[in-house]
Amino acid sequence: MPDIRAPKLCRSLLAIAALAAAGTSAQAQSLQALYEAAHAYDATYLGARAQAESAQGRAMQADSALKPSLGLGVTDTYARTKLPGASGMPDYGNNTLQAGLNGKYAVYNPANRLTAEQAKRGLEVAQADLSVAEQDLIVRLASAYFDVLAAQDALSTARQAKAAIAEQLASAKRNFEVGTATITDTREAQARFDLARAQEIAADNDLRSKSVTLDQLVGRRGVVPKPLAAPVALPAVLPTNVDPWVATALDGHPLIRKARLGLDVARLETKKARAVDGVTVDLNGSVGAQRVNSSLNYGSAQADALNGEGTSKSATLGVTITYPLYTGGYARGRVAEAMALEEKSQNDLDFAVRGVEEGTRRAFLGVESLRAQVSALEAAESSSQLALDATKLGYKVGVRVNLDVLNAQTQLYTTQRDLAKARYDVLVNSLKLRQASGQLQPNDLLSINQLLTP
Repeated sequence: MPDIRAPKLCRSLLAIAALAAAGTSAQAQSLQALYEAAHAYDATYLGARAQAESAQGRAMQADSALKPSLGLGVTDTYARTKLPGASGMPDYGNNTLQAGLNGKYAVYNPANRLTAEQAKRGLEVAQADLSVAEQDLIVRLASAYFDVLAAQDALSTARQAKAAIAEQLASAKRNFEVGTATITDTREAQARFDLARAQEIAADNDLRSKSVTLDQLVGRRGVVPKPLAAPVALPAVLPTNVDPWVATALDGHPLIRKARLGLDVARLETKKARAVDGVTVDLNGSVGAQRVNSSLNYGSAQADALNGEGTSKSATLGVTITYPLYTGGYARGRVAEAMALEEKSQNDLDFAVRGVEEGTRRAFLGVESLRAQVSALEAAESSSQLALDATKLGYKVGVRVNLDVLNAQTQLYTTQRDLAKARYDVLVNSLKLRQASGQLQPNDLLSINQLLTP
């Protein structure tokens, strides 16, 4: 009867690997902790946040047109003139110092008010963009996090498969030496072992690549994500019907909100275009003083009479009424352009509504399909384990060959790998479903964080 127990060397290597994994798990980081790091590091999100902050400045600029403006002006001028026709060519100097306050207030200008309203809508658009960027960051982080865990599982599966095949290879060689097996079993096991080694190398490279992506996202090196705690209990997707998800999405999705705000801005622009032909009333005022110092460098009574200094004060207040009579077709062309852009904004809103509804339904169906896939793979894992045990028993009694054991082992390890990946996909796609419906918030990571090892 062949011995299919693992060699001592393989058992030692597995023990060392388990200790190494235990040592790294102590330093593993949760999904919530990595989100906080990415929130303060990711350039895409930080750029969207800066854009939203700049929109506040634009709103302040537009609102300033509704308030009075006041400016201070100071001018100091010195002029020197040579007077011809007199002996000695006398010099005539004049120094003028002026200072004044100038103010202006738009008493009636509909365009200013409409511009301020547009700026407020623009601020809300920027906030919607920031919400989209934050949701995108959550999904990108969760995808990168579970991609690393899936790559770790794939590498672990490849190593387990290689160790099991190495065991079968050693057993086939021993049986061939004692004459209880043919060279075919040895060659089949050797071929499987070489393939498993190649798969292990590919899985290790994939893990390194996925780890680099996660490191770059959070701005750290050597990030080790916490795995799911066993047994895995995936949270239910509530509500269980797609219609409430769609209704919520159509009511408050950031993309739809942004499109509606865009339509509001376009309508305000049309009103501004029509206001070009209207009357505007501005109030202007100024208060100032002027000091003049004159001198004539010429020794005569007439010249002395020209010397002197004086100060004058002035104040003005006026109303300016403007009414354009003819603009050469500019006003009519601007209205036509604004109306066309308003129609475009309406079409953009319709497109956003349809796209959000389609994306929400597709995301819901995707999560439901993945949950069903998890259930099927859990059953397949149990069946594959039973099949492997039965095949090993058949191999011991001589009714199964070495290749049957290898196939059963490969099926079990592949099923376990696919099951782990499907669980990760359920968690990530549940976040994508909330993103598609516009409900995704940073707090949604807490429910997933509770599924990880402490």
